Amino acid sequence: MSLNSTPSGERIHIGIFGKRNAGKSSVINALTGQDLAIVSDIKGTTTDPVYKAMELLPLGPVMIIDTPGLDDEGDLGLKRMEKAYQVLNKTDIALLVVDATIGIGPEDLAILAQFQAKKLNFLVIFNKCDLITQSPNCPPEYVPYSVEISSSTRKNINYLKERIAHIVPSDNMTLKIVGDLLEPDDFVVLVVPVDSAAPKGRLILPQQQTVRDILEAHAVSIVVQTPQLKQTLASLGKKAKMVITDSQAFAQVSQDTPEDIILTSFSILFARYKGDLATAVAGAKLLDSIENEDIILISEGCTHHRQCDDIGTVKLPSWIKNYTGKSPKFEFSSGTEFPRDLSKYKLVIHCGACMVNEKEMKHRIAHALEEKIAITNYGIAIAYMHGILPRSLQAFPEIAALIK
Repeated sequence: MSLNSTPSGERIHIGIFGKRNAGKSSVINALTGQDLAIVSDIKGTTTDPVYKAMELLPLGPVMIIDTPGLDDEGDLGLKRMEKAYQVLNKTDIALLVVDATIGIGPEDLAILAQFQAKKLNFLVIFNKCDLITQSPNCPPEYVPYSVEISSSTRKNINYLKERIAHIVPSDNMTLKIVGDLLEPDDFVVLVVPVDSAAPKGRLILPQQQTVRDILEAHAVSIVVQTPQLKQTLASLGKKAKMVITDSQAFAQVSQDTPEDIILTSFSILFARYKGDLATAVAGAKLLDSIENEDIILISEGCTHHRQCDDIGTVKLPSWIKNYTGKSPKFEFSSGTEFPRDLSKYKLVIHCGACMVNEKEMKHRIAHALEEKIAITNYGIAIAYMHGILPRSLQAFPEIAALIK
């Protein structure tokens, strides 16, 4: 995926599920008009979830996830099936592919029950309908959600695309990072440190996305490094509406930003955008009760080359030790790996989740809450430890009230 394409975390995630040889890969190829997935008569060709970022008309940018068969066998097969079920945690639209010559079986009914339990928008796709002469076996309650197609003859493929487009979750169309807090022509200053951890030649994803959201609100974005902030604010000609900072620079930026200018961070905005800001703010308060030997999970939604002063593995643990005066233990996770069992942790501190879609982030939050484990994120934890969280929540007074 190119640097100028829609980020994976912003794409509608379409999970493709079904038994082995139901034709999942053939359906993907028919939907996309490309040979993206390997098609074989050998059962179990897809052994792990495969992610394919693409444009799917009339829907737009999507992430299609091809999953292992739901009827896999043996110990390894069970692990593959578990991976398929884990994909549900990040799925916006679920497509169950069923071999029309066989009809719906127990494995199909089991995954359909999960679709409904997780309140997913879904369709049941009966593939290979060119090989039957009557409607396939389908329980009456699923008939309204069913589509009969043939991936080999392309029968009803365009109709299937239209059906998918009409079940897009409505919240995918309304999410905003910061634009709903702005008026046209507002000045917004973004503080972006350029250090050893910054990628060469580009801004990191949350910064890119925030700039784009400001532009879409017809406001004005001004990007500076930390030392230039104070002079920039003084020389703008009119008062800035807001300063948005990288969490690492919170302390200095707070000093240099006048009290009558809203101050927040990329992490705080993303906690609201993709997660649950109130839960994250409440979670930060648990830092006051950290004791020696408590275990803190620091989780990142992506994988990247770690620098010597990496914020997640180096700076955050150091700040926490200094703030608490204790010596907790730290464990780390990254990418798609998020522990199933969180019971041993006192606190989870998550990144801003720019590479994780909203569905996955909210699942992780819900998972922590179900196990009664507090969860917060980088920027909120840092602001809390620096004593400036109330100020950094100026734009959200109802949330700020939670820490008084």
